[in-house]
Amino acid sequence: MDERTDAISQYLIGDVQGCDDALQRLLDEISFSPSRDTLHLLGDLVNRGPQSAATLRRLMQYGAAAQAVLGNHDLHLLALAEGARTPSRSDTLDEILQASDRAAMLHWLRWQRMAMLETIDGHALLMVHAGVLPNWSAAKTMALAGEVESILRGPGLGDFLRQMYGNEPAQWSDALTGVDRLRVIVNALTRMRFCDAQGRMDYESKEGAATAPSGYMPWFEVPGRRTADITVAFGHWSMLGWLGRSDVLSLDTGCVWGGCLSALRVGDAGPSDEKTKLKQELIQVQCAQAQKPG
Repeated sequence: MDERTDAISQYLIGDVQGCDDALQRLLDEISFSPSRDTLHLLGDLVNRGPQSAATLRRLMQYGAAAQAVLGNHDLHLLALAEGARTPSRSDTLDEILQASDRAAMLHWLRWQRMAMLETIDGHALLMVHAGVLPNWSAAKTMALAGEVESILRGPGLGDFLRQMYGNEPAQWSDALTGVDRLRVIVNALTRMRFCDAQGRMDYESKEGAATAPSGYMPWFEVPGRRTADITVAFGHWSMLGWLGRSDVLSLDTGCVWGGCLSALRVGDAGPSDEKTKLKQELIQVQCAQAQKPG
């Protein structure tokens, strides 16, 4: 019997990256109850931290109370499992790949989302791992995310993952088809930090917002961005860190690098000084460093 009620608190959580001890402390801090509350995890659930399997098992047991978008590290795990990718030196995914419940964990991951769209207290909230191209509306983003989700859940998963990696095309066009189309969608939703005014993506720069290559800018600063009238929440960019604006919520605060793991309570968190701003309360726990940059 489902004990969930309508009186729930909703939390956005930044990149966990297999730091399950930190996740447990964060959930204790917010007094999380899966019968009452909902977690929206912004991708990169696994890898680089020491407890990726424990993280997935925890989230799986929460049922509908834990919903996630997929990040680049989550897709990397699926690619490793399909033999479509070789491990990197910083990977910490063997515990999942060698687990007796490997199939259940991978199945759960395949059925998570590439993007989520919720209306909270009358505010539209779009959730992705990395970013949204400037010429995509929220509705278009959800439709394109659905194209990738269909592949991830279908029989052609292995073939897709073997062709998913690459930096080209670097720009969206409605005329794109096949693997090129899917690759641009995946790269925007799981890898992008900077793009130019025409939506051409850069993948090399990983530092803070002030380090954009010439002619590029953070994707959320592009003039005329079609999602500027809603709130977009994302992770992925630990060097950007916490950013809480009416239109942008950045929640990767570098847990795996010794920063914080962040949860943002949204919708009923208390007074807001702007009628147009989604009410929010930031809760953080300090994390032990699991990886060193480099």
